[in-house]
Amino acid sequence: MYPNLPALTTEQMIEVDRLMIEEWGISLIQMMENAGRNLAGLARQLLQELHGRKIVVLCGAGNNGGGGMVAARHLHNWGAEVEAVMVGDESRLKEIPAHQWKILRHMDVVVTDFDLSKADLILDAMIGYGVRGNPREPIAGWIRRANDSRVRILSLDAPSGLDTTMGVPATPCICAHNTLTLALPKTGLLTPESKPFVGELYLADISVPPELYASLNINISSPFESDTIVKLT
Repeated sequence: MYPNLPALTTEQMIEVDRLMIEEWGISLIQMMENAGRNLAGLARQLLQELHGRKIVVLCGAGNNGGGGMVAARHLHNWGAEVEAVMVGDESRLKEIPAHQWKILRHMDVVVTDFDLSKADLILDAMIGYGVRGNPREPIAGWIRRANDSRVRILSLDAPSGLDTTMGVPATPCICAHNTLTLALPKTGLLTPESKPFVGELYLADISVPPELYASLNINISSPFESDTIVKLT
């Protein structure tokens, strides 16, 4: 862990996101693009070679899913064989994730099902930091399928099903090999109980101004001086 790098509770991260949009004018689509591009960048780093590699992106209907959709677009453009699966209710997509999903449909990378055991990497973008209770079907089934596939899983922000404040896993919960969390680490990703589900933890920049953190009495030195992705554990 970087020295003096604070961790946020779920409630604090919700407030950071609110301030980004409402007070600082940094739009959701900007944050989503930053998150998704960094996720794609870490996927490329983990696989080393993208040409001919099969990547399945499991997208929920919320903003976390939208970040996965952005990653799918970049990875396709960079030469990977990408399949994007909507694991949530497509009819519940809000404006910005729906926009991202429409792009993927035009790119012809959307599928309704996929044998996960044939993938080289699974991107988990099903549930973000706002999880409450146990995941429901069909997401619960996709979590089990991903865990059973024995394929490397890279989760966006938090493994789907993990409480990001307390670190308590729901039933079921993604067992990620790598997790790319956003802005600052969440307290629940740093507990001993969460370690088997988080795997190696990375942090990505989504352009939160230090002045915004200061307004919440959170004072940090930027960990992103040399790169937009840093390894924490």
